[in-house]
Amino acid sequence: MRGLEQIPWLYDALCALIERSGLGPWRRSLADGARGRTLDLGCGTGRGLALYDPAVRAIGLDPAFGSLVRARRRARRVPLVCASAEALPFRAGVFDTVVSSLVFCSVPDPARGLAEVRRVLHPNGRLRMLEHVRSQRRWKAAFQDRVQPLWTRVSGGCRPNRETEHTVERAGFAIESHERRAQADLRLFSARPLR
Repeated sequence: MRGLEQIPWLYDALCALIERSGLGPWRRSLADGARGRTLDLGCGTGRGLALYDPAVRAIGLDPAFGSLVRARRRARRVPLVCASAEALPFRAGVFDTVVSSLVFCSVPDPARGLAEVRRVLHPNGRLRMLEHVRSQRRWKAAFQDRVQPLWTRVSGGCRPNRETEHTVERAGFAIESHERRAQADLRLFSARPLR
């Protein structure tokens, strides 16, 4: 499905605007917690790849080839892979960290994608996620439900009404409360795989 997220120059411009209006510190905090070999799942145009500590060995993955072309300009030394979250082309247990920034709202099958994340994470690894989620306010949740079909079509797959934290927990992860931040409908958290 083609939408805003698959038009790299437009997506970059929108992200720059949103980052200046408050998302920037959230993305930096997300990257700050990455350790060791890190998969940046849904790296898009590579805006987050430059935020990692030099000791982090990052690999960027995105299903949109055009976005990866743009990411290559930002992160010349980072390996980039064109693939989907539901079929990660990596061995089991190979990553210490998987970072996902505003991605699982658009993954067609989030349960399958999270099963793949769990598979490629080391048993002591961490999933670090930044996501917008279904509102806890009834009126806003109803609005999200109402606009979801049109918004999903325009945005290229984003579903603004997903309950991502519950989906993560149902996929066999425990969200670490000391690493969780919430503001309005935005969530940043770290989760460990349950074994």
